[in-house]
Amino acid sequence: MRTKVILSAVLAGIMLAGCGSDNNASIANDSNTTVGDNNTTVADNNNTTVVSYLDKIASTGVALPYSVLDATIDNPEKPGEKLEVRNGGYGSSAAAHPTNINQFYSMTDRGANIDFGKDGKIFVTPAFTPRIGLFEIQSDGTVKKVKDILFKDTADNNISGLPNSAAFGGTGEIAYDNNGNILDPDDFGLDPEGLAALKDGTFWVSDEYGPHIVHFDANGKEIERINAFANDTRSKCKLPAEFAKRRPNRGMEGIAITPDQKTLVGIMQSTMDNPKAVRKSDITRIVSVDLETCKSKQYLYRQVKTQNANSAIVALSNDTFIIIERDGKLFKGGSEGAADPLAQKHVYKIKLSTGTELESLALTNGMEQNETVGLTIDGDTLEEVVFDVNRSWNALASKGIKPVEKSLVVDMVKEVGYPHDKMEGLIVFNNSTLGVLNDDDFAVVSIDDVLEQKYINEANTTIDGNILYVIKDLNLTAN
Repeated sequence: MRTKVILSAVLAGIMLAGCGSDNNASIANDSNTTVGDNNTTVADNNNTTVVSYLDKIASTGVALPYSVLDATIDNPEKPGEKLEVRNGGYGSSAAAHPTNINQFYSMTDRGANIDFGKDGKIFVTPAFTPRIGLFEIQSDGTVKKVKDILFKDTADNNISGLPNSAAFGGTGEIAYDNNGNILDPDDFGLDPEGLAALKDGTFWVSDEYGPHIVHFDANGKEIERINAFANDTRSKCKLPAEFAKRRPNRGMEGIAITPDQKTLVGIMQSTMDNPKAVRKSDITRIVSVDLETCKSKQYLYRQVKTQNANSAIVALSNDTFIIIERDGKLFKGGSEGAADPLAQKHVYKIKLSTGTELESLALTNGMEQNETVGLTIDGDTLEEVVFDVNRSWNALASKGIKPVEKSLVVDMVKEVGYPHDKMEGLIVFNNSTLGVLNDDDFAVVSIDDVLEQKYINEANTTIDGNILYVIKDLNLTAN
């Protein structure tokens, strides 16, 4: 296995895992600023006009700055060259700054890793702390990083991106260091994927391990969390138990806060392992949590293709949301596959009220609310019913269950020739302007258990990086 050749070479990366942070940087904005509904200006309470620079972003997008975590690993595809492991990695989710039209937040996931055996992952930089970057659009259309916010546990210690123990979301995934030594699980470890920035300066983050939904203060310290594990005393509210059956690496990819700041709404990336045999399907779940009462509601979302990914959700109103639905294909080809003209990178608008709310559904013959797997029909989970070609979505409809309705907002392949495999960050700058960010995976990818540079063209000359695309003249209202 070629992996073993690079183990010692990547060891040097561990010491550099925290590079690129500026914990003393400050945010230069007025906390009382109100954002306008156009691309031109915003005005603060001192009647000072703040010019928006959204129009300065090139139609081809703008690159986010990055630092290099490690440049010592041989590039297996290009002898004599070295890989660049970048920080970078800020595209797992994104959110508009609540008060500054030129600023936005973008978040990393758990860090660069390599598949290792059946259930293993080598963490290239195991000391890496997942983080939020605060970025600012400049007057010349470039983007600078203002600061990093590193995630911390309740004792104010930096967390890791390592998997949790079985009691709190572990799925049997084994973490290894660069020497092949097994690493201890971390019950505060997160694989962050969804980000909501609140008006009070705090953040809610959803992840792929629990899924956990964690509330962090403005400095990144954990305040509280929500998950499906009854014995987790850290959890103020509980998700329905079936959410613990999320598929590994396809957990709660998106989290949104409603405009009234009272309700969280999360979406699962893919069909849950409810049970594992039905995971290759097109049914995903949306959950909302009332932060005052802890009451949960559930809705179904039907994907265009089986095994697509829902990668972000943003609230336009308390009922209307936009959602990313994508595949993993490359429009222009690259290190993970050939060019595919049918690559799907879509943003849809949904209204929760158009779908059936599962928790309050009146039960008819054969229906039961099971404490472990959720609503069942004739003893089968909703995932099993949909997966069965003889029943599918029609069987749900016969019981009065329908998914939320959706309408296309933008096709990013048609709009900008989107070249990336992953589209994971959505930023609603105003009611007609959308920001879209890709996840560059720290500019590396694991192929056949080998760490390789991540390219996004067939010639393997363009390294993937975080690119902000700004799309204008869209309908991002609740209508």
